[in-house]
Amino acid sequence: MNRLPEQDLDHVLEHTEGLWEQLRREPVFMTGGTGFVGRWLLESLLWISDRLGLDVRVTALTRDPEHFTKSAPHLASHAGLRLLRGNVVDFDFPDHTYPFVIHAATERITAPTLEQPLGSFAADERGTRRVLEFACSHRTRRLLFTSSGAVYGRQPSQVLNVPEEYTGAPATVDIGATYAHAKRISEFMCASYGSAHQFDVVIARLFAFVGPLLPLDTNYAVGNFIRDVIGGGPIRIAGDGTPYRSYLYSADLAIWLWTMLFRGKAAFPYNVGASTALSIAQLARTVAETTGADVRIEIARRPVPGQAPERYVPDTTRARELGLRPLISVDEGIRRTVSWHRACRQRTVAQSAGVA
Repeated sequence: MNRLPEQDLDHVLEHTEGLWEQLRREPVFMTGGTGFVGRWLLESLLWISDRLGLDVRVTALTRDPEHFTKSAPHLASHAGLRLLRGNVVDFDFPDHTYPFVIHAATERITAPTLEQPLGSFAADERGTRRVLEFACSHRTRRLLFTSSGAVYGRQPSQVLNVPEEYTGAPATVDIGATYAHAKRISEFMCASYGSAHQFDVVIARLFAFVGPLLPLDTNYAVGNFIRDVIGGGPIRIAGDGTPYRSYLYSADLAIWLWTMLFRGKAAFPYNVGASTALSIAQLARTVAETTGADVRIEIARRPVPGQAPERYVPDTTRARELGLRPLISVDEGIRRTVSWHRACRQRTVAQSAGVA
């Protein structure tokens, strides 16, 4: 079973312990609980509820309760969790009131096609609208929406850390920016519904992360590099290695999001991520060095002379005003992530051998 490390869950509790009384015996509604971010929130919430005796009751929306039960039986069997079958765009509303709502669901990104000319934009927009309508009718007081740093569009190279006040955006005719456009319109809808119906909407713009549960086979560079190391190398960089990113450890991510849900200002977006930048090439070297792996690093292309590197790095001044900062270093975060994935792999092999 892919349980999160107790060390990390205790870390979340240690740095949020004073926040939880307002959730005692309260119901929480959550979308996206099976994804990377949502699963960290769901598992840390149930862990903390048990440790503090909060008796929190969570209703988590999922398309496939059977798959969730198979992948996380320790959560599916928890007395405080109810799985609600449904799609975020048209789910049936459960009964009772839900003072706290977490909307962490995001549609799988798809480009425009003949059958779906808006790609995944339409489903993302409809999903956010449905969650907001649910909040309006279920006496919600505070709603956390996980948005993305993609809302800023391409970060200018001279802007080392992009602040929330930056007014840049993806081009209106950039059909490759489906995800970014959906997050922008979702933020607007959140602010509008919250204002009209008198509930607080906290917007968290997520950047890049590392930690257990991070997929190793999608378009996350750090996940791909960890996969390469676990597989014995080499570490392959598809581009030229010059873009800059920053990485917040997932247990710190959970601390930040819980703090924002309880203490963040309404309609006042917060960047969520680390502010210290690494180039993709530096990241590859860091993964190799922190894991002690003796592997080659292969870079597919040479940098273009005179071309400024891309950046995707947040300014986190607003988060710091809430007392938030990275507590676990990138190096330690990578070590913990590699260790967790290796342990999961070993358990899978052992279980397969037992079955055989």
